[in-house]
Amino acid sequence: MANTYVWKIADLNRDLSDGFAHTAHWTLVAISDQVDSDGNAYNSSAYGSIGLDRPETLEDFEDLTEADIVAAVQAKLGGAEKVTDIQDALAARLVEQITPTQASGKPSSW
Repeated sequence: MANTYVWKIADLNRDLSDGFAHTAHWTLVAISDQVDSDGNAYNSSAYGSIGLDRPETLEDFEDLTEADIVAAVQAKLGGAEKVTDIQDALAARLVEQITPTQASGKPSSW
């Protein structure tokens, strides 16, 4: 099973005085290459918000790229090891969706 991981920035909070983007709201979606009986890919997601460090030289807010902010978020989260931990947790959720080991519900006799 191969998964695709898509990091996105949902929103940024910034100071109007100088454009410093101080908080990033991020999402991560894990998409399995396996599909359910309706043909939909299994997926799982995570999201969060994190404060960003002020750089020595501020880039104009309009010139920021999503890739740069994603990289800053990943670094603030703890780097490659933490990114891998988050992705592994989503991968485990996908495995549980595809081959469940837990269920909920009431007996049909109720």
